[in-house]
Amino acid sequence: MYVELHSRSAFSFLEGSSLPEDMAAVCAKFNMPAMALLDTNGVYGAPRFHLAAQKAKIKAHIGAEIACKPFESVILSEANALRSEVFEPKDPYGRQFEQGTEIPRFPRNDKKRISRESFRLPLLISSRTGYQNLCRLITKMKLRAQKGEGAVLREELEEHADGLICLTGGDDGPLATALQQGGMEAARKQIEQLIALFGRKNIYVELQRHFHREEESRNRGAINIAHSLNLPLLVTNGVNYATEKDRELCDAFTAIRHHRTLSTAGRLLSCNSERHLKSPQEMQQLFADLPEALANTLELSSRLEFTLDKLGYEFPRYPVPEGGSMNSFLRDRAWEGFHERYGRKSQDKQTSARLQIEKELKLIEKLNLAGYFLIVWDIVRYCSEQKILVQGRGSAANSAVCYSLGITAVDAVGMELLFERFLSEERGEWPDIDLDLPSGDEREKVIQYLYKKYGERGAAMTANVITYRNRSAAREMGKALGFDPETLAKIFAAVATWEFRDENDALDRRFRDAGLDLNHPRLRKYYELCLAVQDMPRHLGQHSGGMVICQGQLDSVVPLEPASMPGRVVVQWDKEDCADMGIIKVDLLGLGMMAVL
Repeated sequence: MYVELHSRSAFSFLEGSSLPEDMAAVCAKFNMPAMALLDTNGVYGAPRFHLAAQKAKIKAHIGAEIACKPFESVILSEANALRSEVFEPKDPYGRQFEQGTEIPRFPRNDKKRISRESFRLPLLISSRTGYQNLCRLITKMKLRAQKGEGAVLREELEEHADGLICLTGGDDGPLATALQQGGMEAARKQIEQLIALFGRKNIYVELQRHFHREEESRNRGAINIAHSLNLPLLVTNGVNYATEKDRELCDAFTAIRHHRTLSTAGRLLSCNSERHLKSPQEMQQLFADLPEALANTLELSSRLEFTLDKLGYEFPRYPVPEGGSMNSFLRDRAWEGFHERYGRKSQDKQTSARLQIEKELKLIEKLNLAGYFLIVWDIVRYCSEQKILVQGRGSAANSAVCYSLGITAVDAVGMELLFERFLSEERGEWPDIDLDLPSGDEREKVIQYLYKKYGERGAAMTANVITYRNRSAAREMGKALGFDPETLAKIFAAVATWEFRDENDALDRRFRDAGLDLNHPRLRKYYELCLAVQDMPRHLGQHSGGMVICQGQLDSVVPLEPASMPGRVVVQWDKEDCADMGIIKVDLLGLGMMAVL
């Protein structure tokens, strides 16, 4: 039997080309009991992978491939020294391309410098402590670097090594990097440093076979080092996509990532389609000479006890006066609001409101949600003190408690609104209170109030995963194929407004209506890539208003990273992922009309 313990998904952003759900489905098809997802510098796809694995009845192992700065300098030969120099990547779009066609430029940071001394460290999580350490490790790296950059330091690995299991990686791993730069002596020294960091029992020497001569030479060196240091061998396939056919999209992503076209990417592209999920039978045949390395995949899988069911998220406990509780404090605020809102109403109205508020408070107490209502109340209170317009909306208007607390302006009792539309024990969903604020500086003032109140690591905005749509798919796939601007503009105009409405509005019809012949091999491939890339994640953005708050450190629940807007921090999951993982968010939405008012 075999378990795949080193794979990346499309949530490695331009490095993998399959969604986590597709990878879990293929794993289940092969009757694998488990699988590990190690996306690059984050756990972006972990919630979706976890839920898909639950549905497929397999175990989802979580980890990440972390960029690391070199532990220490290695004495290199003159030839190898050139490989480790910091260099500027060449711009392939500065001149002309095939047949004198100008290549459209990709957006990129021309000042970005790349060091070949850095490497990627595959880390698997064995316990909840390990998950918390991985999240904090990623957060430290992300928050001190520019967006999309950064690498962890040796001392940070040492501080956060508990609960993590380290593999020696593939082409970009610590072993391969050291072998290339300093030979066997440097590689052995690198592995010894990993042993010092993580402990001997938590190091596995990784072997991959994709029919590359250099890779097989590295495997021989890895086996020698493993035997000399008494370390276990581990087979993986270094997966980048679920099936062989997904390799074409992965190559297109590689070209885009390196600012090249497919025809100029050269050896940056994989030379074959071997990095797909393989069945246990295929892996047993491929590594028939190393049965112990295959068996170790099951042994290691059994050690990886953590799943996202054990996330440990807690909504903040609102500070209350000594001797009181959040429930009693919420009751006091609700009844104060009752007298203010209903004090002049008729006796019948007051009786109805009193019964409804009591009913709602009992359910809020039963579901342990008093802290949530108090924190939203506190935001409204702050806005009132700062003379910032604020208005709750949505299904929260169905709550008499929200009306009494001043969160909403609608009398749910007088309007005979159904409370269960907002909060119901049977529905099993978290309440969702949206607060409308004036867009601009006043909304930002409220956001910064929450950052200050709960700390830099205690609050963050939810992410928004930017996916490929018609326009971005048409543009980037055309660039990857090296289309000239005139052809690209023609294609872009044909597909930019396409969305499937019925069988007569298919994408291929749009191509033909624009006079594009899909029998042409290049156009046919472009069409296939445009379809394949639809809804694939492109990069991480920021949600318009969703904010997550945590009891203690939020970076022990999910990694944080800087948003493009100064002074903002985002979690690595979008609002759906947060909801799936039981993380409550508060929506602070900016409205231009409120700013005008």
